[in-house]
Amino acid sequence: MDILRTPRWLAELAAAMPAGTGYLLLLIVAVGVALIAHRLFFRLLTIVVPRTGKGFRTEVFRRVRGPVRLAFILIALRAIAPELAVDDDAGAIIGRVLQLGVIALIGWIAVSVLRALADVSRRRYRIDVDDNLVARKHRTQLMLLQRVGIGLVVVVTVAAMLMTFPSVRQYGVSLFASAGVAGIVIGFAAQSILANLIAGIQIALTQPIRIEDAVVVENEWGWVEEIAATYVVIRLWDWRRLVLPISYFIEKPFQNWTRETAGIIGTVIWQVDYAMSFARMREKLDEFLKQSKLWDGKVGVLQVIDTTERTVTIRALMSAHNSPTAWDLRCEIREKMLVWMQEECPEGLPRLRNDVTAAVHAPSAADGQEPLTPEALDRMGVRQ
Repeated sequence: MDILRTPRWLAELAAAMPAGTGYLLLLIVAVGVALIAHRLFFRLLTIVVPRTGKGFRTEVFRRVRGPVRLAFILIALRAIAPELAVDDDAGAIIGRVLQLGVIALIGWIAVSVLRALADVSRRRYRIDVDDNLVARKHRTQLMLLQRVGIGLVVVVTVAAMLMTFPSVRQYGVSLFASAGVAGIVIGFAAQSILANLIAGIQIALTQPIRIEDAVVVENEWGWVEEIAATYVVIRLWDWRRLVLPISYFIEKPFQNWTRETAGIIGTVIWQVDYAMSFARMREKLDEFLKQSKLWDGKVGVLQVIDTTERTVTIRALMSAHNSPTAWDLRCEIREKMLVWMQEECPEGLPRLRNDVTAAVHAPSAADGQEPLTPEALDRMGVRQ
């Protein structure tokens, strides 16, 4: 920045004018030159940087045009700062403020470029389709790497601003000498923060979870809504939000239903009586699945998986394009099968059996009771 100087002829012209008029002339010339340089700079970039079909150049130019314009203006003001100051101290203060502003704008431009790159890349991958595994994978990487990159730019920018002060450079050696002890203290104090940051980088590389993955965490089912630098937001099925530290997904087990593909197999379980016809139940399951728009046609199986002294456990397996669809399909098949059993196959519903042999006997002259009819025995649940 020290190489910037006001042209001698312009300084002499401003000095020859009244104080206010001279300062105004310097400001007008500086801003005009900055705007012209800004326009020429982008004209040159348009020629040098090739146009891409992905729209990256257009997006970057749109985002950085404003910050670059301000940077050129601040550089021009920095050049004329000594002429505007009443004394050397005031000139140094004005120059330092303008210098810090230019550094901050450079950091702003770098952040804008990172965001433009992430936005352009994000548009290439849609997650509003059934088979969105690749899109979710790339979006997760973009989100995490963008935030890490922005964090590094902010740190470098702040460090560059601090290094403009001579006192910081003067005591830099002593600061480095005490960095060992300070690093230990800071390490213990920020252990959880550093662990989450490292876990975020690990998730960006290995991707055990991705944006819009269907997961089961802490006995709650939902979708990964946001992956921040230190935490993850899970959107639960009832619209609640479960917020967990990002290190949780490195250190503890969880279920990811869409790790490799969005398709998933759902299960429905019924408890039925031993009198149930399993062949008829399989036929009805096939019928219900073929009628449903939610079934993807890949998996449709009915199995007897367990028995107890009173009931038989039946499990149906059915597949769908994604986990929300599988949930709706399970609810639909469960309801239809129960309605069918109630209306057409009531003998398959669970019932409680009792040994009533002693109570069901031929009437005698002593008790004066009428014999029980078959219909009465059937209402009592007695098998004849």
